[in-house]
Amino acid sequence: MKNYRIVVSEDKKNIFSGHMKLGGVNPSGERISFTNYYMEKNGDPFFGICGEFHFSRYDERYWEDEIIKMKMGGVNIVTTYIFWNLHEEVEGVFEWKGNKDLRTFIQLCDQHGLYVMIRIGPFCHGEIRNGGMPEWLFGRPFEVRSNDEGYMVYVRRLYAEISLQVQGLLYKDGGPVIGTQIENEHNHSSAQWGLTVGVNNMWLSGGSDGNAHMLQLKDMALEAGIDTPIYTCTGWGGATTPVPDMLPLWGGYAYWPWIYYETDRFEGVKEHPATPEYIFRDKHNNAIPKSYNFEPFYSPEDYPYACCEMGGGMVQFYKYRFEFPYNSVPAMSVMKTAEGCNILGYYMYHGGSNPKGKVNLFTNDLATPKISYDFNAMIGEFGQVRESYKRTKLQHYLFTEFQNSFALTKTILPGDTSENDPYEVDTLRYAVRSHEGAGFLFLNNFQDHVDNHDLQDMNVSIELPGETITIPGQGELTLGSESFAILPYNFDLAGITLKYATAQLITKLDVEDVRYYFFFTPEGMKGTYALQTDDVTSIEVDYGHTKHLNHMTIIEVDEQNSSIARLVSAEGKKVVIYTMTSEQSLEFWKADIRGKQRVLFTNANLLVSGNEIKLESTDQEEVTLRVFPDFEDSLGSVSGGKLAETSEDGLFKTYKLLVPKKEIICKSTKVKNERAVLEFESGSLDGVKEALLQIDYSGDIGYAFIDGDLIHDNFCNTTTWEIGLKRFEEQLLEKGMYLYVSPIRKGTVVNSNTTMAGWNETATELIADIASIRAVPVYEIVIRPN
Repeated sequence: MKNYRIVVSEDKKNIFSGHMKLGGVNPSGERISFTNYYMEKNGDPFFGICGEFHFSRYDERYWEDEIIKMKMGGVNIVTTYIFWNLHEEVEGVFEWKGNKDLRTFIQLCDQHGLYVMIRIGPFCHGEIRNGGMPEWLFGRPFEVRSNDEGYMVYVRRLYAEISLQVQGLLYKDGGPVIGTQIENEHNHSSAQWGLTVGVNNMWLSGGSDGNAHMLQLKDMALEAGIDTPIYTCTGWGGATTPVPDMLPLWGGYAYWPWIYYETDRFEGVKEHPATPEYIFRDKHNNAIPKSYNFEPFYSPEDYPYACCEMGGGMVQFYKYRFEFPYNSVPAMSVMKTAEGCNILGYYMYHGGSNPKGKVNLFTNDLATPKISYDFNAMIGEFGQVRESYKRTKLQHYLFTEFQNSFALTKTILPGDTSENDPYEVDTLRYAVRSHEGAGFLFLNNFQDHVDNHDLQDMNVSIELPGETITIPGQGELTLGSESFAILPYNFDLAGITLKYATAQLITKLDVEDVRYYFFFTPEGMKGTYALQTDDVTSIEVDYGHTKHLNHMTIIEVDEQNSSIARLVSAEGKKVVIYTMTSEQSLEFWKADIRGKQRVLFTNANLLVSGNEIKLESTDQEEVTLRVFPDFEDSLGSVSGGKLAETSEDGLFKTYKLLVPKKEIICKSTKVKNERAVLEFESGSLDGVKEALLQIDYSGDIGYAFIDGDLIHDNFCNTTTWEIGLKRFEEQLLEKGMYLYVSPIRKGTVVNSNTTMAGWNETATELIADIASIRAVPVYEIVIRPN
């Protein structure tokens, strides 16, 4: 058996505050502040979960439910770019209506208890045309992204307009806007001027005047009235980071389509390299001032390690088509938290669509789809919930429920990891976050662009002052391919010491005089709990058994079923450990419903707003909802479906609900292999929340049109192309839709051998075929109290 060891000789942090020019108080007396390790709310640690959602890339009619989905996924801060070129497309004419209505978007976030951080540019990037710079700035007698006064005149006007939209919504006024990002990747990243693409391909300046420019932008934001407790900037790649006036934010992506942006760049790169993102490092340690993708211009321990761009997905680039592995996202959050991060930030958390422009019809970056900005995000372009959403949700519950103790833990590595090879996947990757002898063991068996396999026949010893904890103490530790885990040790279960668990903690719940802890067993792992024997006077286990080992009581739970262990502590406190399988955990939710915290399992997407519950299911007429503790009176009134039966299931009351089956009538006629016409019957989209058109095809790019208007596009990568139809309902019924797949062209030759101004392209082979078209319904059941 392979034994891995890690020595925790010192796990206390030197925590201090007062050195950062950040923080603020709202009218109710709530205070936001910072230590050098974490954000604080009213003096206590606050673990931020930031999710990027671009209001201007989403139909405003559907904002609210999507914001609720983000909250249900554990997000507590919504971040959003304000793209200058979308709001001032014509010089001097600002637009803030419809999908550009920043104010309404922020108000909806506030209505559902979410903070907001606005990313005000002026340069944003975000795969938008010109990186968000208006077209009319090109060629002016000044340099953008500099302190040139000619440029700053326009930025002042932009900031003044943004300020008008957010007045009364700022934290100091009692609103949700707690933060402002200034610029983006200044002195690091740029974008092409769309006006020049296809001819001389000019790029914007990457930025000049360094800290002076960033600080002047901050001063201008304050002068305009954009006064927030937090100001941030992006820190990676040598970007300008003027501390202590701004908090530098970091990130990491497992997919880098930009390396294929130009044909002559990275010549010879045929396959995407394995990135070093999935090797544990310490990003908050003065003894390690720089590491992979982290080279700050300050001492790491002086400021919190926080992120704003962890890859919540990645947009397809024309020259790099990939099938995105959703496990890469929760694996990324495992890495970042292990490295010392106490503020997670995902880009994107929610996908969207590029809006049409008036001056430039298409507002996309030229390497990406014209319309689609799905980003393979945790919530897709049309509200689809991915596995990455369900997996990260479990982690978010852990980080926020136990934030007071988790924020105090310090990163410990098993040694120098700086030279670890990402292609070496036979050795377990692990790290610890520890405080006063208790904490979490982080394990990772995911690596992008490499074939992963199960890791078996091993254990991990954590050598603490005065004791060594070996996980597991008996038997072997296993970790499934592409899996990861966060395992507690010396964890306080309401007075019972959990020496270790080979199961991942999700959250806790107090019901009457019992404290319930919810765990799941990571993929490939056998669930066990080692309890300090002297701390327990009584144990009852359903679907499992117990044994004794070295002053510890070991509970081994069933690998196929959920398990309940009922404990009584030496002090007489009642504790329940509920363990579910990895697959069962995908249906786990926790929410405040009807004035009480409850745990729920459902095979649908769960949206809770006030006392209203929505269950959203895709092409699924039977929905189960398991609730604990049960509702005091009854489930309530049901619309959009009916209650078929109820039953008792262990802790849970189970409700089975049925939705009337709806067939989306979509007649498709193939004109050629690569072209199809779609017709929709009147009323065919009635009675559904959404209808997803699913297209399987081969070729280069898929285009969807309504009467000559491009409404969606997709870079073919062998996965199913999805289009949400509900927002186009009126047009579809009147005019229908047609699809065109542009072919992959092999053996192309452009012939310009002519005495007149003419040329043409020929190809030896054209590949394009629409294999199947179907439309599936998305149902919604709404439950309200009687």
